[in-house]
Amino acid sequence: MLSPVELRKRSLLLHAVRSFFSAQGYLEADTPIRLPTLIPEAEIQPLTSESRFLQTSPELCMKRLLANGCTQLFQICRCFRKGERGRLHQEEFSMLEWYHVGWSYFELMQECEQFIRQLAQSCVAQGWLLPPAWLQQPEPWPRLTVAEAFRRFAGVPAAEAVASGSFDLLLVEKVEPELAKMGAVFLCDYPLALASLARPKHDDPSAAERVELYINGIELANGFSELTDPKLQRQRFEAELLKADLDRSRMPEKFLADLERLPPCAGIALGLDRLFMLLLGRSRLADVLPLADEDL
Repeated sequence: MLSPVELRKRSLLLHAVRSFFSAQGYLEADTPIRLPTLIPEAEIQPLTSESRFLQTSPELCMKRLLANGCTQLFQICRCFRKGERGRLHQEEFSMLEWYHVGWSYFELMQECEQFIRQLAQSCVAQGWLLPPAWLQQPEPWPRLTVAEAFRRFAGVPAAEAVASGSFDLLLVEKVEPELAKMGAVFLCDYPLALASLARPKHDDPSAAERVELYINGIELANGFSELTDPKLQRQRFEAELLKADLDRSRMPEKFLADLERLPPCAGIALGLDRLFMLLLGRSRLADVLPLADEDL
């Protein structure tokens, strides 16, 4: 449970987040958290609320608003993922998600870095944080492809790791410890099979325009150049439903219908509690939550 002093810091950080995106011309959205269908994702288990699901991400709703004519959107919301507990996980957590029409993941990486640097510099100026090494890295933060990371750190081609089912294990045991030594780094160009909502790279159709930001080895954000092909998106969702052994009633049909009108865009989801943990020099999510799960 946070003290009044720590709760004030969190409140000021939330205000700073909203101020940044407002200054960049974004509209704030507040979409429903109880949904009839979710993104089909075999690796994420949802929580339920009577006959509906608690959102694991606001992505479906926000993209539908983009398809309806919005061009820049952000949202701070509560998300829920069953079974996620630990130093860096809570089943209920705060997500920051934003989208920009006309952008790819390249512009998204630039803005994400600008946003985090600005917040971190503010925390340093207020004496909440000693200047971290990652903040002093030259701009821009390095970009490392998944293929190169697996070649250098895992000794196995990324495609081979996906095919054998060892990708996640090698990422955690071999790759992420090396990323921790790099401070802030964007890990990009994931194998297509691991990026169901991202568009393929034009020069390498086996890879997708997906990026994750790591700081000190902690996965902080996950973004894409968004896939806007409804036929291909349906095929990918069908593969996820099959992998998770779920029936086709879990297909988000209204989202797929709106995807016909979604313009080229990019979006990113950032774990806000993890960011606050880094900005306030803490080591556990529970240390930056007003009330953590164990407090209830």
